[in-house]
Amino acid sequence: MHSWLTFTFLLAEETVADPKAPQSPWGGLLPPMIMIAVFYYFMLLRPRAAEERKRKAMLDGLKKNDRVVTAGGIIGTVAQVSTDGKEVTLKVDDSTRIKFRRSSISSVLTDEKDDAAKS
Repeated sequence: MHSWLTFTFLLAEETVADPKAPQSPWGGLLPPMIMIAVFYYFMLLRPRAAEERKRKAMLDGLKKNDRVVTAGGIIGTVAQVSTDGKEVTLKVDDSTRIKFRRSSISSVLTDEKDDAAKS
């Protein structure tokens, strides 16, 4: 039993790092942290940036007679875009016009007939 115990301690001493060698506190944590950062970028930040680019292009492309849906769920037709481009006047029915901030437009509706004609 004594020889087995001695062998185990000798083996353990050989695997211990040199105590005089400088050791970094980040040595064991840095690779996993880098992998988490890369994962975070590709799974969360990159898709969100792509969605923001699509949304900005959609809002920049608003023009008169586009059918849109606001963030509040109001469906209307763009009657006018202000000169500074920050406000949009929507025609909800024949006599009702409402001004909205351009940023409150959530989507542009397309007619299924128009999509079929383009195909």
